Amino acid sequence: MSDYLSHKHPRADKPNIAIGYDRRFMSDLFARTMAEIISANGFSVTLSSTPLATPAVSLLTVKGYGIGVVVTASHNNHYYNGIKVKQNGRSAPPAVTAEIENYIAKAVPMKPNGAAIPVKDFRPAYTDYLNSKVQSSKVQAKLPRPVVIDFMYGVGAETAGTVFNSRNVIKIRERHDPLFGGISPEPVEKNLGELVAAVKKHKALFGVALDGDADRFALVSDKGQYMTPCQTAPLMLEYLLSKGQCKGKIVQAVSMGYLTKRIARAANLPFEETPVGFKYIAEKMLAGDVAFGVEESGGYAWKGNLPERDGALTALFVMEMAVKTGKTISALYSEIEKKYGKSCFIRRDFKIEKSIPNKHSFAVKIKKKLPKLLLGHKITETNTIDGLKIVLANDWWVLMRPSGTEPLLRTYAETDSQENTRKFLDLARKLVEPK
Repeated sequence: MSDYLSHKHPRADKPNIAIGYDRRFMSDLFARTMAEIISANGFSVTLSSTPLATPAVSLLTVKGYGIGVVVTASHNNHYYNGIKVKQNGRSAPPAVTAEIENYIAKAVPMKPNGAAIPVKDFRPAYTDYLNSKVQSSKVQAKLPRPVVIDFMYGVGAETAGTVFNSRNVIKIRERHDPLFGGISPEPVEKNLGELVAAVKKHKALFGVALDGDADRFALVSDKGQYMTPCQTAPLMLEYLLSKGQCKGKIVQAVSMGYLTKRIARAANLPFEETPVGFKYIAEKMLAGDVAFGVEESGGYAWKGNLPERDGALTALFVMEMAVKTGKTISALYSEIEKKYGKSCFIRRDFKIEKSIPNKHSFAVKIKKKLPKLLLGHKITETNTIDGLKIVLANDWWVLMRPSGTEPLLRTYAETDSQENTRKFLDLARKLVEPK
């Protein structure tokens, strides 16, 4: 990281650097060592005094810091760690991270010079930003029933006392546990049993979960049902439209669903899909008039905020939506189904005989052997921007994405029923492994 910064900024116009870290074992020590080495290379570095949510570091890069670095492995298991690099309020673009990676093999180990590193509590700036978007105390005071927030032992709990300081908010898995309770801090259905149980126990209005570094978000309805991102995104988009705050393009990852597409179509809004990864959505938001962006792993952003996913901000947004509409999540989603249809989304990963290094070649090969009909419906679209996405005439779709680094194929599908979605995923596997 230091070599990259020194190469990019050899003269006096060096950017200020902000460094944060999550709650993982030794993240604070890695962050301090990084700060000392970057400082020894002539850069002005400020280190967070506490574990800090990744979106907070993104915010710092529009508040006087040219580069933000977070020591985190996000939603992954406790035995991993890594870094995220932030610029201009969002993740650094792929070209920047690729260039940084090129220095890994060339880097010469260097000892810190022992210089004192300025330390600052960045949490107040972040809570001020959140409150400037949604007045948290006012919204939470109006909640008709409690809301459960599951921090999954992650860094989102570091600002819980100020952002979610209400008797109407029940906090779970808030304590600092670098082992994350023995699971990966990823807000997906299999990891949210405690949240679902708490929602039912407290007869909550809804439940939310944030991942390990608090940029991803998951929603559980008042009935204790896990809402997939393909169900959550249309709820948010429909609410934005009702407020008259949704003018511009709708952008989503290619692994997302058809309800947002149908809503955009009904509202005469332009619609675009990107490769998987929120960084691609962020680039679209910086470059053009994007009203709403979403990815399948639980990242949401909308016009008027940073071009960055933010779990806490999304939680506040959903609280506001519930208060303003006066309706439960299940009631709001029932309206979505009536207007735009049902969504049953499933992701299934399976091992294959050997790695597929070239996604595009894989997609072209599978595309050539596609029949005219799948599940009795005509194929109307194939998308090869990130694997192969097959879209049928009724909007049902399946996506096949090779890992590229391991013998693994990620498959995603969405239809109007669990049965049809499973059939589609089974078909996808047969297309890849015809035996």
